[in-house]
Amino acid sequence: MKLVIFDVDGTLSDSQNHIVAAMTQGIEAAGLPLPSRSEMLSVVGLSLDEGMAQLLPDAPLSQRDMVVQGYRDAYRARRMLAVPPLYPGAAETLDRLAGREDMLLGIATGKSRRGLDALCEHHGIGGYFFTRQVADDHPSKPHPAMVEAALADAGVDARDAVMIGDTTYDIEMGRAAGVATVGVSWGYHPIEALRSAGADRLVDSFAALEAAVSELLEGRG
Repeated sequence: MKLVIFDVDGTLSDSQNHIVAAMTQGIEAAGLPLPSRSEMLSVVGLSLDEGMAQLLPDAPLSQRDMVVQGYRDAYRARRMLAVPPLYPGAAETLDRLAGREDMLLGIATGKSRRGLDALCEHHGIGGYFFTRQVADDHPSKPHPAMVEAALADAGVDARDAVMIGDTTYDIEMGRAAGVATVGVSWGYHPIEALRSAGADRLVDSFAALEAAVSELLEGRG
């Protein structure tokens, strides 16, 4: 059996506008200078606490905590109005991969369980995933804990698994856990950064993603 693990934000879900708007609201409410949009997107994939520590290194912990709570409240409010869309082709790709008898799908995301469950329910994709690992239960990426837990859940060896993501944190996490890695070009970190992080494959479409997954897992199995 093979295991294919997906990141969510920037890989399956186009949540950029929701994230930037919620982060802006949280930072402004805490009275802190507003980073650029690109700086905000650079920490997507980390846990909120780790992301704010990296984004706002000079702010005291009390203010960073205010930003985290403000972000959560703002993101939840925006999600009630409109759940972020999936990237075109994401649902169809999940359906095809989940239909393979030799393959299980999983998630490893910096999202909260509540946020992930809401996204999966809205788009009808929850049933595709055998294992869902979230920020509530693990250290922040790039720590390998989420991938290791997904492997344990599925009873799959690292050599039979692949991690797919759009950030260097995803690639570093996968490599630390000993699984193959695929970087996607349509997310939040530039493709050159993913290459430098050591991604085994880089893809610019979901069709190419499916081919890369098959090639990597057949080659390692």
